Parts: sequence; structure tokens; C-alpha cells
Amino acid sequence: MAWKKRIVDFVDVRLGIRDILQKNLTEYLLPRNINVWYTLGAVLMALFAIQFVTGILLLIYYIPNTDEAFNSVQIIMNEVPSGWLIRYLHAVGANIIVLALLLHMLSVLFMSAHKRPRELTWVAGFLILLLSFGMCLTGYLLPWSQLSFWATTVATESSAEIPMVGDAVVRFLRGGAMVGQPTLGRFFALHVMGFPLIFGLLLIFHLFCVRRAGVSRPPFGPEYEPRGPLTEFWHEHHKGGIPFFPNYVVKDVAVISFFMALLLAVIFFAPGLFFPPAAFEPADPFVTPPGIKPEWYFLWSYQTLKIFPSEVLGVAVQGLAVTFLMLLPFFDRSPERRPSKRPVFIACYVLGILLFVGLSVWGHYS
Repeated sequence: MAWKKRIVDFVDVRLGIRDILQKNLTEYLLPRNINVWYTLGAVLMALFAIQFVTGILLLIYYIPNTDEAFNSVQIIMNEVPSGWLIRYLHAVGANIIVLALLLHMLSVLFMSAHKRPRELTWVAGFLILLLSFGMCLTGYLLPWSQLSFWATTVATESSAEIPMVGDAVVRFLRGGAMVGQPTLGRFFALHVMGFPLIFGLLLIFHLFCVRRAGVSRPPFGPEYEPRGPLTEFWHEHHKGGIPFFPNYVVKDVAVISFFMALLLAVIFFAPGLFFPPAAFEPADPFVTPPGIKPEWYFLWSYQTLKIFPSEVLGVAVQGLAVTFLMLLPFFDRSPERRPSKRPVFIACYVLGILLFVGLSVWGHYS
């Protein structure tokens, strides 16, 4: 196709596309001992893309009004061609995203990739995690079911424990004294516009940091040595590494396929896993369904608030823990990254995971 080559040559002479692709694909080298945990970033990008596309498709039929929201979701599920699949991809996909995000953050911590000079990369990634929780919370209310109504009521009530400004925060979140149309309007605006806009900016900054500093070398093997303090910008090159394309892209595609299979397996074989019966009943502000609990990724927080004698203390402890984790690279200044050389950190790491799982299981059965 001579005409296609002429078009490509015309664009390439003016924009240097071939040079960009060459430098960022075949000539971009990654550590030879890079492992499968590094692919979770690509998995998240694929899942975020699905959320973006399915979210736009759902907006065609969804009506953000308390009188029509539940019925509009039922129309999507029962009347719109493949509407059920699009909604499940969006709703179940959000849970798979949280799972992949947690695994991604845990792998980064285990290999100490959050340490200098990647402090800003970690902070941006942590903010993306918090923002993802915010998008899950705001999206939870939109179906206007019994589950979403009462779960939002409970979630917003916890803000009342903030000293001095608690009641004002609750009224601001709800747009009034009770969860109602102002709440739905605010959550809808945040879910489809406010949070995605901030999320996109954070994601661009996070990817810029990753590309600018270079991929961190896994701290394993006899060739690894801790690096000394940095006094100027330094891009981590990997001489003798593997090309990003096609070698590493193949790994990315394989792990992305695994997560897509997991997502479709839940949708087709266990669609009720993330949808208890109250999710299929319209919201009724006068009837509180029994056993209302938050999503699985908020159960640890839910149970923590029940453990402490005061919810103020529980909120404060959680706030301190989240802030400490976000700022961890600024406290953890040791250049050592090998897990075998960091027994205290690994012990705290394992205890933290056990605490998260234990509180979540306890919260589920309590």
C-alpha cells in the first residue's frame, strides 16, 4: 500500500512518530529480573479503561433522580440490549480494581519501590487509591437501592464524629439533614465529573514520574546493591535488560487476560458476590434492612469504629494510619530495599496485612 506509506512518512517527517515509538518501545529496556508483580500497573490501566467506557454507556440511560434512578437501572438491566453486561462490567470491575490496587501497593511496599527518588510516585499512587475509594463510595449510591441508600446513610454518619465540624461535614455531604435528592445529585456530579477529572490528572502525573525516574530494579539476586544518596536527578537505566516491546508487553497481556477472565468469571458464575438482596430493592427511607454493611474494602474501617469506645478515637486512628502510609517514604529513609535485610519492616508488613484481613472478616461476620 504505497499510499499508506506516503501518509505515514508525511506524518513521521513532521512529528517523528517512529523515533518516539522506537525510544519508548523497542529501545526502552526493563530489568532482566523484572517479575510479574510489575504488570499490575498495566492491569489497572486496562480496568480503568473499561470503567471509563462502560460508565459513558451507562450514562445514556441512567437518570440521576430519586424518583427514577432505581427504575432506570432496572431498564438497563432488563431492557437495554447487553445492558446487564455493561452494568456488571462497571460494578464488578470496580471491586476488581480495588483488589488490583491493593495488590499493586503491597508489591511496591514489599520491594520498597516507594523509597527515594520515587516518593512523589508513591504519594500520587496512594492518592489514586483514596480517590478510587471515593469513586466507589459515590457510585454506590447511584442505583438508589435499599443497600445503596442505607450504606450511604451509615457512611456519611461517621463524619459526624469529626470534632467541631462533624455535623457541618455531614450536611455538606448530604446536602441536607437526610440522604435524598441533593445527596444523589452531589454524588452523581462527583462520580461522573469531579473525581474522574482529578483522577486523570493524578494518573498522568503518576505515569510521568514512573517514566521519568525509570522502572525500579527488583531488589533480588546477587547483582543487587543498595544505592547511595542522590544529589541530582538520575534516570534508572538497565543495560542488558529486556525491551519493553515485545518482551515485556507479552507479560502484561498475559496478566491482563487473567484479570479479565476473573472479572468475567464473577459476572457469569457468581454475579451475586457483590450484590446482596438489598441491592435489588428500591430505596425506602422508612425501612432499615437488617445487616447493612459496607463493601468488603471498607469492612476493616467499619469494624475499627466498632472496636474503639469512641468513634472520634476510631476516626482519628484511621486518619493517622492512612496519613502515615501515604508519607511513609519520607519516614523510611534507609537505602536498603532487600526484604531479607529488613526484618522489622517485613514483620510490620505481614502484621498489617493480617490485621486488615482479620478486621475485615470480623466486620463481615459481626
